[in-house]
Amino acid sequence: MTEQQFQRALNLDEQIVLITGGARGLGAALSRAFSRSGARVIVNYNKSRDAAEALVAELGEDRTFAVQADVTDRSSVDQSFSAARERFDAPISTVVDNALVDFSFNGDARPNADTITWADFDSQLRGAVAGTLNTTQAALPGMRELGFGRIITVGTNLVQNPVVPYHDYTAAKAALLALTRTLSADLGPDGITVNMVSGGLLRTTDASAATPEAVFDMIAASTPLRRVTTPDEFADAALFFASPWSRAVTGQNLVVDGGLVKN
Repeated sequence: MTEQQFQRALNLDEQIVLITGGARGLGAALSRAFSRSGARVIVNYNKSRDAAEALVAELGEDRTFAVQADVTDRSSVDQSFSAARERFDAPISTVVDNALVDFSFNGDARPNADTITWADFDSQLRGAVAGTLNTTQAALPGMRELGFGRIITVGTNLVQNPVVPYHDYTAAKAALLALTRTLSADLGPDGITVNMVSGGLLRTTDASAATPEAVFDMIAASTPLRRVTTPDEFADAALFFASPWSRAVTGQNLVVDGGLVKN
């Protein structure tokens, strides 16, 4: 890396960061983490307008902006990027692809191999893969203008350790991991890194609220740290991938689950 390229590794307080699904659960933890680090934060939401506006009020309207977009709809994503550019008069430098199509981590209620349908897979694939493709393509002109970009995808340790067979969700995240790696190869020459942060069960998000307490206890007992990872701890890893400290890291999957899975 040349000295000129090094200088394009923006500090977090110089960045504009888009968090998809950024109003609730893990997304809200990510929005708060980037805001505390000094970044200007765009809180994307689809249906959670009240939560997004409340979060902006909490974090400060001068450096936080809520924008509606369905990440599976490219025209909706393009409109949100235009609104963000108008609001902050600068390109988005980091995209965190966190948005999750409606899903509940409840092993007792999941569709099994006999009952799951292709529609279940299609829904999760559209959310994870199409959503990331749409935000990446919308972000590329601005990132190339900056000569710098960070794309951070959100995965799952279920790809490595499918202790509960959520077929549709896990297959979509496995496909997203492949896309993360191929995008990193394609976009590296533009100064854009692409990495994944994979969590395990998090205590607690909207999606894990239906998880029985006994499952949390079992996960905690199985990890070297003897506890379940929190959304705030997950967000720490995303900060690393957006920061200058990760400037030579791309195409990687960092599992943040207290050591449960050895990747």
